[in-house]
Amino acid sequence: MNAHAESTDRTPERPIDRWFASYSGDHVNDTNQAIHVFAVPAILWSVIALLWCIPAPGTLFKPGIWAVVAMFAAWLFYYRASRKLGLGMLALFVVLAVPTWWLHGVLGTGGLVALALAVFVAAWIAQFIGHKIEGKKPSFLTDLVYLLIGPAWVLSKLYRRLGWTY
Repeated sequence: MNAHAESTDRTPERPIDRWFASYSGDHVNDTNQAIHVFAVPAILWSVIALLWCIPAPGTLFKPGIWAVVAMFAAWLFYYRASRKLGLGMLALFVVLAVPTWWLHGVLGTGGLVALALAVFVAAWIAQFIGHKIEGKKPSFLTDLVYLLIGPAWVLSKLYRRLGWTY
């Protein structure tokens, strides 16, 4: 094996692989990982729901425009990092947006804000409990990009379980 091949075997080449390797280093404990599998998507949904409730100027924009803009920007990040993860995150965004749209119609803006805030707080409490168990601080405290890496990391765990590559 040549020197280049050996170095690529030890060090991931793609930035997403380096992000995941670093993120995984802060999430070794099985309990913390299990908490993240539920809490990270809950936080993602709550952020989408809160953005859904921000009023938009004019009559051209419907409720949810800010959530759609944020999901699109995040999707660009994921798709650029890995097309397969990007497509999975796109599907996840649709899965999260549809019930958010429905809940906004049923609960109204105030009700959706209250629900999203409750989910956000509960999920973050769970995250911090997981990191207390882990004995390591959350990755985003070292770099805010990890707030975007967390959802993709959880999705990558699902991909691996299904035998898919990313």
